[in-house]
Amino acid sequence: MRRILVIQTAFIGDVVLATAMLENLHAAYPASQIDILVRQGANELFIDHPYINAVHVWDKKKNKYQHLFQIIKTIRRIKYDVVINVQRYVATGMITVLSGAKKTIGFDKNPLSFLFSETVKHSFGPGAKATGAEALHETSRNHTLLASLTTAPVAKPALYPSAANFAAVQKWQGAPYICMSPGSVWETKKMPAKNWIDLILAIPTNYTIYLMGAPNEKDLCASILSGSSRGGVINIAGELNLLEAAALIKGARLNYVNDSAPMHLASATNAPVVAIYCSTIPAFGYGPLSDKQFIVETLEPLPCKPCGLHGKTACPLGHFTCGYGITTTQLLAPLSLI
Repeated sequence: MRRILVIQTAFIGDVVLATAMLENLHAAYPASQIDILVRQGANELFIDHPYINAVHVWDKKKNKYQHLFQIIKTIRRIKYDVVINVQRYVATGMITVLSGAKKTIGFDKNPLSFLFSETVKHSFGPGAKATGAEALHETSRNHTLLASLTTAPVAKPALYPSAANFAAVQKWQGAPYICMSPGSVWETKKMPAKNWIDLILAIPTNYTIYLMGAPNEKDLCASILSGSSRGGVINIAGELNLLEAAALIKGARLNYVNDSAPMHLASATNAPVVAIYCSTIPAFGYGPLSDKQFIVETLEPLPCKPCGLHGKTACPLGHFTCGYGITTTQLLAPLSLI
């Protein structure tokens, strides 16, 4: 087998979790060329990646479908032996079917799966609709796509920040520090700003606190910073690329994150993490994988939680108790355990 393509054009966190497949594929086929197709922005994750030969980038925001057909032409020209499609949408199904690959593998929920050479049942596992149940993790779901290629157990996701990435964040690592990532693409995945402020005020002052996020989350971090009277809190949202963020997260005493991409950056660097769940639940299978991990969610039983597989733009019932109900005591407890 000479050429393998993995397709995962979803959000950054989903792409990070798909890196577990890259670990398995490289271990099974160390001499093969492994490429990946991702959306614009996620390509940052693979700069100098030791196992990736090439990164194809689909810009979904500019000339989306014109660019899609350009990608298909490029992929057909390369003549992959295997194409593995992690997604369940028709566009990536088209890429898979038209790739010209000898073997095409994808989930049965993809609308074009009937044209794949291998189809794998997609399942969220027994925990998908109820809290407290054991769930199938996304990395394990993805790993089922590799059943005909390797019998190795599922690997953990992994990123490879370079020496330059670590050097870029070294200036912030002189003293013990904690990273907080209060943002998310989805509003109901974000713990309320008040809860973040209360947590900041409760953190011992010997820790520097870095508020992190994408450029569009800088204002959110600024509002949290302005609401806190504690010194030693620094807003660095928008100042780091993804691998620099991973490098800083890796060295933190503890990382506080929502159910969002920074949680997966922590998993991929095995960094200690507190994963905060508001409207979603760990049983969906997107939980943290770090050796030192803590899950925090409201202790109040809520018949409306979870309100969906993904977050929403606002609480459907208007109260957002799943967010406001999380206490500082819950959040602070893990700090004494690491």
